[in-house]
Amino acid sequence: MRLIIQRSIKEEIIISGCRKKHSRAQKLLFEKYAAKMSAVCRRYIKDPSEAESVMIGGFIKVFEKILQYKGDGIFEGWVRKIMINESLIYLRKNRYMYLEVDISNADYEPDYDLLNNRLDAEDLMEIVQKLPEGYRTVFNLYAIEGFTHKEIGEKLEINVNTSKSQLSRARKLLQKYLQERELWEKKKMISYEKLLVE
Repeated sequence: MRLIIQRSIKEEIIISGCRKKHSRAQKLLFEKYAAKMSAVCRRYIKDPSEAESVMIGGFIKVFEKILQYKGDGIFEGWVRKIMINESLIYLRKNRYMYLEVDISNADYEPDYDLLNNRLDAEDLMEIVQKLPEGYRTVFNLYAIEGFTHKEIGEKLEINVNTSKSQLSRARKLLQKYLQERELWEKKKMISYEKLLVE
């Protein structure tokens, strides 16, 4: 409990310094949240250097708007919302939102138990990153951030049914990717078993 209070006090001091535009406080805030916010931007933007640029732009917006943070809710959540919005603005400007792909053969249900034993967070991130921008954006907003289709529609300036359709297609495509991953894992296991027998 004491550690949480100390962290909270330290964060309040950093936020206070940022409100006064102290560069040292801004540097500390950036260092504290850069890795997490980079991961948020990377979920929406495939290109790492573009995601980093968006994240840096997001921090500039954080510093510009920090007076608007009134202390309601968790500060990290407030920063996260800015990063998501900046990522969505980037996607809209670059018109990556509505790419379609062939999702045939996505009816097969993968063996999630097999995949569960072999997939870690990095593998899952890699699979989600394979989704086209539009699908990935809606999937992230709905499945990870917890937005409703109505909220997604408002954020992305799309119809609610478009949001639902993008999510449905994202799920089918993820299922296809998981199926491919499962087949790859099975082939790897068979090869390993053959080596053991020889």
